[in-house]
Amino acid sequence: MTFDRQKIVEAVKEAKARAKPRNFTQTVEVAVNLKDIDLRKPENRFKLEVVLPHGRGKEPKIAVIADGAVAEAAKRLGLDVISSEQLEEIAKSPREARKLAKKYDFFIAAAPLMPKIGRYLGKYLGPRNKMPVVVPPTMTNLEPIVNKLKKTVRIQLKNNPVIHAPVGIETMDDEKLAENIETVINAIIGKLERGENQIKSVYVKTTMGPAVKIKG
Repeated sequence: MTFDRQKIVEAVKEAKARAKPRNFTQTVEVAVNLKDIDLRKPENRFKLEVVLPHGRGKEPKIAVIADGAVAEAAKRLGLDVISSEQLEEIAKSPREARKLAKKYDFFIAAAPLMPKIGRYLGKYLGPRNKMPVVVPPTMTNLEPIVNKLKKTVRIQLKNNPVIHAPVGIETMDDEKLAENIETVINAIIGKLERGENQIKSVYVKTTMGPAVKIKG
């Protein structure tokens, strides 16, 4: 199944038109349905980080788990910092650990803290595909990593043959949203054994709106 850029643009326009006005800016999402794939085989499952050419449309929430130089670098960028001491406190409460995992879109962590993070937060971050980006403890400039994360979406194929991904917000230009969607579709195709032949259908929708099929 191949997707013409103009067909994607048309689906984006229709999804926006059919979405009722809400008192918040809705996210635009894409759902890619797959076929002929056996997800009982681990080799058919995958995780992907896709850098959207036109960004996510809104700032993701990023937390940095670190002490020392990395923590200072994070503070200079105005990021939330969780120290090793705070990490141990959070670990005492499953409720607080779950809340932390839900609150942030991405985590950056200093390498020496990864064993603790895996032990204390792994079971909360792993299933949400939010394990941290790991940096050296001496890193003093996090800006390139943060700028990349601001344009990144993480997606995964796990137990069901469908992949969901946010691709922007409803106020973004239709063409830019379409290019973001195309980038996600192409990244998924690149991971499939038989490429586009394993894509059954693709839909686009806003957070609260109906799904609109992209015509192949």
